[in-house]
Amino acid sequence: MRIPFLFILTFSWIINISAQEITIRIAATSDVHGALFPHDFLNDKPGATSLASVQTFVDSVRAITAANLLLLDNGDLIQGTPAAYYANFVQKSRQNLFARVLNHMQFDAATVGNHDIEAGPEVYYRLQREFGFPWLAGNILNTNTGKPAFEPFTIIEREGIRIAVLGLITPGVPGWLPQTLWPGLEFKGIAESAEYWVAHIRQHHQPDAIIGLFHTGMGQASDVIHLLPENAGNQTAVNVRGLDLVILGHDHRPRAEIVTNVAGHQVQIINPGNAARNLAFAELVFSTTGHGKYALTDARGKVVSLENTPPSTTYVKKFGKDIKAIRKFANKPVGNLTHSLSAREGLFGSSAFTDLIHDVQLKITGADISFTAPLTVNENLEAGKLQVSDLFKLYRYENFLYIMELSGKEVKDFLEYSYGLWFNQMSSANDHLLNFRKGADGKEIVNSHGLLSLTHPSFNFDSAAGIVYEVDVSKPVGQRVKITGMENGQPFTESKIYKVAINSYRGSGGGGHLTTGAGIEHSKLNNRIIYTSENDIRSMLIGYFDKQKSISPQPRNNWKVVPETWWKEGKLRSSQF
Repeated sequence: MRIPFLFILTFSWIINISAQEITIRIAATSDVHGALFPHDFLNDKPGATSLASVQTFVDSVRAITAANLLLLDNGDLIQGTPAAYYANFVQKSRQNLFARVLNHMQFDAATVGNHDIEAGPEVYYRLQREFGFPWLAGNILNTNTGKPAFEPFTIIEREGIRIAVLGLITPGVPGWLPQTLWPGLEFKGIAESAEYWVAHIRQHHQPDAIIGLFHTGMGQASDVIHLLPENAGNQTAVNVRGLDLVILGHDHRPRAEIVTNVAGHQVQIINPGNAARNLAFAELVFSTTGHGKYALTDARGKVVSLENTPPSTTYVKKFGKDIKAIRKFANKPVGNLTHSLSAREGLFGSSAFTDLIHDVQLKITGADISFTAPLTVNENLEAGKLQVSDLFKLYRYENFLYIMELSGKEVKDFLEYSYGLWFNQMSSANDHLLNFRKGADGKEIVNSHGLLSLTHPSFNFDSAAGIVYEVDVSKPVGQRVKITGMENGQPFTESKIYKVAINSYRGSGGGGHLTTGAGIEHSKLNNRIIYTSENDIRSMLIGYFDKQKSISPQPRNNWKVVPETWWKEGKLRSSQF
């Protein structure tokens, strides 16, 4: 077995540590998103990294004398694959699969992520009970008691050294998920919550070190604490005194760097990225000061790749029956597709892949208009037998379906905002069509692989069905969309109220389309909802296709990009990224 580089480095540290020093090792996952097993359930073939590779790494570290390992997870664990969906909503077992897996791996603590809340209270409260370790979220409050709904922190002891692990979640949940998924809960800001809990922990528990296990991205190092940014890692590490190590997640961006906080102390920050491809790995070195006291003398960390770490055979064998059951669920046929569909086409105009979601949303709800986005850009649906796994390619998230009442003007402003995120303002046919990230010089940024990257995620590129319109990319943001009528031949009127089919993420304010775009106050969004589906959209799609048996999706071609010659050239130029 190939041992990761940092592990080799760690072993050399052990040899040189004196009897007066004790090292505590921390391994942390984040944004695993259901990558439990080394199997690609979408394509029914061996997969890459998973918690099975994490198990191999962890076993190697634990085999070392005085390893003193803390194994942590930083949220967004229970959503994202057929395995996750099966564990939470299909499998009937005495204990949830995630609890069985993480308890087997002997995790010491975990933080709740926003996608964990997306599974709903029945699932996350069950896991809270079944996990053999504390599931942390110090900034989720019970509105009835005013106290944390999850444990805010835990104290873990190794060789007499007491490590506090403080868990906090990004506070954006109310803007992304319907309240039915978080009833009776309130989400506080990360930096302000960290300030409170770190002071509380220091005063009442006197730990030897505090680890921040924060489900949030890096963000900016603002000196304002009492704000609710989605990504507050840098802000918190810099402005909250008393944190010794900060582990981040949420944004799926691996990183390891050191920042200097307001007290002049250096704080190691590590983000392992997603899908168990890497681990955050750190060592905290303590020196004895006498009378059973310890002082932290060094904190160092790295992102450790697991790409070449084989899965644990013992782990895979133990959960073999679960893997077999998930494969059976994922491979269940739900209909037949007459021709292949490509998700990437949805980035450039009306496409059969994206319009298939539009079609189903309109047919199920009877709404006037539908909004949806390309939820992936790299998946394809092949002609032939359609399986449950294919519906995870078509629709990645556990969103519910809403009908909302919006005025024609709000519909237009919604689309203006969406296409402002989506398309570049072209000055000629020689420009890119898509809105790629640009540097200070105004030129597109090319990454280390020689590729461009989108400024915004494609799941925010909402198009509409039910109306006929064009998008003029020669015009500035806010002046691009011209709606010429309804698809049924009726006129479109900005003053009229329309019934709009929309997913719960968007309808709850996610992406800002309804708030920043259409100008609706977030507190009033709920008043616009006149229908909420009982099941998630993917379940509705599975049921729909199962009834249809054979489907032949076609692009609606109800919208187009102009000038068309610019669109054709810009599309070709933007296709490689």
